[in-house]
Amino acid sequence: MDNSRFVYERSPFYYETDKMSVVHHSNYIRWFEETRIAFMRHVGFPYDKMESLGVMLPVLSAQCSYKNSVRFGDTVLIEAVVSQFNGFKMSLQYRITDKETGEVRSLGSTSHCFTDMEMKPLRIKKNYPEIYEVFAALGEQTLF
Repeated sequence: MDNSRFVYERSPFYYETDKMSVVHHSNYIRWFEETRIAFMRHVGFPYDKMESLGVMLPVLSAQCSYKNSVRFGDTVLIEAVVSQFNGFKMSLQYRITDKETGEVRSLGSTSHCFTDMEMKPLRIKKNYPEIYEVFAALGEQTLF
């Protein structure tokens, strides 16, 4: 099974929309987080497992480019890949497409740094080789 590309299916909740039934722009970043959490569970290293080892993965940056509105009633597919990983930092790219039409609705990315519970940077390869091996095996890919 290819774990390197992950697809998360999502339909907007009514509270995520505005008066025109368009999903508010802030929700796309939340959807990236939902997708990232599901992706990490999918590859075998969910957040709770990492945190139980004393490792956190805080967000350093988040970016979203809006191409077409998602509306209430739509179903979207959110694809995620690791675009950069060096054992200290990791970046992911996301592509949101309409499930029915395949139309791209949004492109985005997040970058993260591995830290201990006191937010001090960690070198995963040296200190947590089991984490390093999982993410290194995924390779680096791009969605846009």
